[in-house]
Amino acid sequence: MLELSTLTNVALLTGFFEWFLTDAYGTVMDLLAEVSGVRVFGYPYMQRAYLAVVCIGIVGPLVGTFLVHRELSMIGDTLAHTAFAGVAVGLFVNSAFSLSVNPLATALVVAVVTALLVELLVEYTEAHSDTSLAIVLTGGFAVGSVLITATDGGISVGIDAYLFGSLATVSKSSVGLLLAITLLVTALVAATYRPLLYVTFDETAARAASIDVARYNRLMVVLTAVVVVSAMQIMGVILVAAMLVVPVAAAARTARTFKQSLLLAVLAAEFAGIVGVTISYHYGVAAGGSIVLAAIGVYAMTLAGGVVSDVRKRVVPNGRRGDRSERVVEADGGDERET
Repeated sequence: MLELSTLTNVALLTGFFEWFLTDAYGTVMDLLAEVSGVRVFGYPYMQRAYLAVVCIGIVGPLVGTFLVHRELSMIGDTLAHTAFAGVAVGLFVNSAFSLSVNPLATALVVAVVTALLVELLVEYTEAHSDTSLAIVLTGGFAVGSVLITATDGGISVGIDAYLFGSLATVSKSSVGLLLAITLLVTALVAATYRPLLYVTFDETAARAASIDVARYNRLMVVLTAVVVVSAMQIMGVILVAAMLVVPVAAAARTARTFKQSLLLAVLAAEFAGIVGVTISYHYGVAAGGSIVLAAIGVYAMTLAGGVVSDVRKRVVPNGRRGDRSERVVEADGGDERET
C-alpha cells in the first residue's frame, strides 16, 4: 500500500512538472518568441537552459552570500573539484562494470561527503580552513584524473560536458531535479535564516546564545555541495563556483543590508545567466564561461560605479574635500552605518 502511494505521488509530481515545463512555462516562452521575434526563446532545449540558469541564479547567491561573508569563498571551488571526482567515479563504474549509474548522483554523494569531511577537518584538527580546502581540492582533482586515465582515456569524452558545461545536455530530468533543489534550498535557507545569519557574523556570540553552530556549519557546506552539483551541467566543474562568489561580490558593492545583498546578488546572477546563455547560443561558445564573464562584467560596472561615487563624496561643490564614508552591511537588516 505504501509503495503504491509513493508511486502515485511520483506520478503526480512528474505529471505536474511535464505540465509546467510544456503547457505553462513552454507556452509563455513560445509567446515571448513570437512577440519579440527572438526565435531562440521557442526552442525547447533553450527553454530548458534558460530555466536551469534561472534556478542557478537563485540558489548560487542564496548560499554564496553566507559563504562570502564568512570568508569561505573557496569552499565552492573545492567541492566542485571533488564533484569532478564523483563524476569520474560514475563514468568509471559505467565503463568498467557495464552499469548505468548516473554520474550526477555519484557527484552529489562525493560532494556531500567531502563537504562534511572539510567541516570536520576545520572543526577537530589544527589545520586552518584554507589549508584543509587546498588539500581536499587537489586530492579530489587527483582522484578524478587517475580514474580518467585508468580507462586509457575512454571516459574523457564523456566528462568534457561536466568540465566545461553544455546547453545541449540540459535534459528534462536535469531541469526537474534543479527545480526541486531550488525549492529545497530556498525553503531551508528561509527556515534557518536567523541562526545562519547569527553564525555568519558572530560565531562566538552564537555559541553563547546556545545556537548549535556545528549543525548550521554542516548545513551550509552540504547546501553548497548540492548547489555545486546541480549547476555543474550548465556551468561546468571549472566555473561553477563563480556563481557562488561573483554576483555576491557585485552586490556587496552597493548593498546596505544583508537582505539587500541577497536580493541584489540574485538579480546580478539572473542577469549574468540569461545574458551568458544567449551569448553561448549565438556564438557557439561555452555556456559556463559566457555566464561567468557576464557576471564579472556586472562586478566591473559596480566597481566603476563605486569609484565614481567615492570621487563625488570626496569633493564638495565649493571644491573642498568632504569626509569619506564606508558602506557597512548590517547583519540585522538595519540601515546603512557611516564609519
